[in-house]
Amino acid sequence: MQLIYALLLTIAPVTELRIGLPVAIDFALKNSVPISLVFFLIVILNILMIFVIFFFLDYLHEAFMNITPYKKMFNHYIKRFQKKVDKFERKYEEGGFLALVLFVAVPLPGTGAWSGCLVSWLLGLERKQSILAISLGVLIAGILVLLGTLGTLNFINFFF
Repeated sequence: MQLIYALLLTIAPVTELRIGLPVAIDFALKNSVPISLVFFLIVILNILMIFVIFFFLDYLHEAFMNITPYKKMFNHYIKRFQKKVDKFERKYEEGGFLALVLFVAVPLPGTGAWSGCLVSWLLGLERKQSILAISLGVLIAGILVLLGTLGTLNFINFFF
């Protein structure tokens, strides 16, 4: 059940692998499952979500905009998100591909595959290059979260 919970957290827009991966690692440690297996499972799932997100934005978003609660939520989110989009757009002009990779790779709230896809979609960036950049960012974020999780667990185990 904990692994299913980790997978659900991984596909959710707010938590993504930043929360899903530590939960999956905890599951792996408790159940003698190789950490590398859950790492790749979570990272691949997060990368596959890129295609789902772009499909939604390209084909379903317009229909959902006719639903008032969705429209209000989306517009509210975009207002809050606009500063990040503007900041990214300034960096993108200078750094291009690398800016999108780093935007997704930094494991902070408001970054990740969901936000990277939304930025790419809003700015009309080239799709194949965006998918590659977002995927690379997800992999880097996964490595950072993995190292942070294992380091934190080792630190806790040292004292207890």
